[in-house]
Amino acid sequence: MQRPLAASLLTALALTMALSLAACAGAAAPAPKDTRAPTVPTGVTATAGSASTVHVMWSAAADDRAVTGYAVYREGRKVKDLPATTLMTDVVGLAPATPHRFTVRARDAAGNVSPPSAVVTATTLRAAAEDRRPPTTPTALRVTADGSRAAILRWSPARDDTRVTAYDVYQADTRIHTVPGTATTAHLTGLRPGTAYAFTVRARDAAENSSPDSAPADLTTAPSAGAPPNTAPRDLTATARKGEITLAWTPPRTGAPVTHHELHLDGRFATTIVWGTTPPPGRATYTFPVQDPPGTRYTVTLRAQLPDGTWGDFSAPRTVVVGASSRAGGS
Repeated sequence: MQRPLAASLLTALALTMALSLAACAGAAAPAPKDTRAPTVPTGVTATAGSASTVHVMWSAAADDRAVTGYAVYREGRKVKDLPATTLMTDVVGLAPATPHRFTVRARDAAGNVSPPSAVVTATTLRAAAEDRRPPTTPTALRVTADGSRAAILRWSPARDDTRVTAYDVYQADTRIHTVPGTATTAHLTGLRPGTAYAFTVRARDAAENSSPDSAPADLTTAPSAGAPPNTAPRDLTATARKGEITLAWTPPRTGAPVTHHELHLDGRFATTIVWGTTPPPGRATYTFPVQDPPGTRYTVTLRAQLPDGTWGDFSAPRTVVVGASSRAGGS
């Protein structure tokens, strides 16, 4: 017997509604809106570097999802917006011999902003007569581990014809920390376990003249629990002469001769250094040509190929200046 058309339509409509309700019931619920602000940045410091600049630093804030940036305020007005990976900045264009108040706030991807940090004050230096003479180089730089994620640097003070106003700490030719000119120590945090580092220090005066780099101090942080030992080449030196750079290093102990090393310049792969026969014992050397203009700076790192064919850890970096008869080496 043929079903009436109206009844068929009603049955089809009911089936469609049932399928739609089932589909809705199975759909994932939307993610809850993020309304929680990051924590307040702590450890905020402000150090006058000259008559017109102040260096502001802070410790990372935390968030239930992720901190995406920081804002630095002077006298309550925003002066810098920075990414989450940046924990320090220079505020420039300030009036000489004037106290300035700074705070820092963290933000997340949803636009939630933390309360302001504690207020820190720094007084810019007095404007002085033109000064073109840089301080002398800090000496006797040494580094000790403070756990697997921090380190303490110590050095002997530099001299200046006026006075040293700040010391800047560099890692791989990038400034990572600043302390006042009266300090001869720095506490570095945020390091990675099982990693080779090289640190240098420069002295700075009120006219923003910086000294040459100190001799580097190397540190390999302790590996995480259960992690294999560090396999970085050790005691890397880089010597620049006209038209070439010569590297020397001690290959890692791997249980077999190391016949391949990778050379990286400024964090980018440059070439593979290959020994066609068994490499000589002890120190290894390699010279490569450069055609860059004098004064060009390179950050050099090496890593060795391990017996299983994988690449090991990177060496502590060395900065070398093209065209200068200078030597960058380990302590």
